[in-house]
Formats: sequence, C-alpha cells, structure tokens
Amino acid sequence: MQKLTNKEEEIMHILWKLKKAFVKEVMAEITEDQPHYNTLSTIIRNLEDKGYVSHNAYGNTHQYFPIIALENYRKEFMNTAIENYFNNSYKNMVSFFAEEDKISADELREILEIIEKRK
Repeated sequence: MQKLTNKEEEIMHILWKLKKAFVKEVMAEITEDQPHYNTLSTIIRNLEDKGYVSHNAYGNTHQYFPIIALENYRKEFMNTAIENYFNNSYKNMVSFFAEEDKISADELREILEIIEKRK
C-alpha cells in the first residue's frame, strides 16, 4: 500500500463514509480548506492511480468508490506507525498513551479482558 498524503487520507475518509461519490459530493463534505474542484479531481485520480479507488463512468462524469477497505488501511497504518515510532512494540505504544494520559486504567482493564477472552 502506497503512503497517502494528509489530503488524500482526508478524501479517503469521505469516500469510505459515502461509499460512492461524484467529485462534487466529495467537495460538499469538505468543510475546511476546500480545494478547487479541479484540484480535488486530481487528488481523487491520484488515489485511483495508487490503487485506493476506482470509478464508474457515466458519460463524461465519474462516480468514485473505495476499493481498499477502511479496516485494511487502518491495519496497515497502525502497523507502520508502531514499527516507525514505537520500535515495533505494542507495549511501548500503550505505555506512551498511558504516560500522555490518553488511556485510563479502566480502559487498560477492558483491553486486558479482551486479551484474556481470546485465549
């Protein structure tokens, strides 16, 4: 999976939400820093070139849809982040969030329960 830019990732989240969309429908979902229509169209075509989306043609208009599932992207993204920022250690990742007060003891207990149930 090729790495996405922040804007490409933002567009993918919109396409995952909408399931299928024309460029104008994607544009309507962007609330901040809205790009020009042609710029957005280029970004979506780049996503297609990278293998993230495909399209159905209706005359001169294209309706785009994701071909990479959000779950697959999330898994790849998280694996890469853990590898690059936490020395490939889930323990280091959880410790980081605990030290930053981003995860509570109750949430950690819930995670432990999930792990215990899987055994």
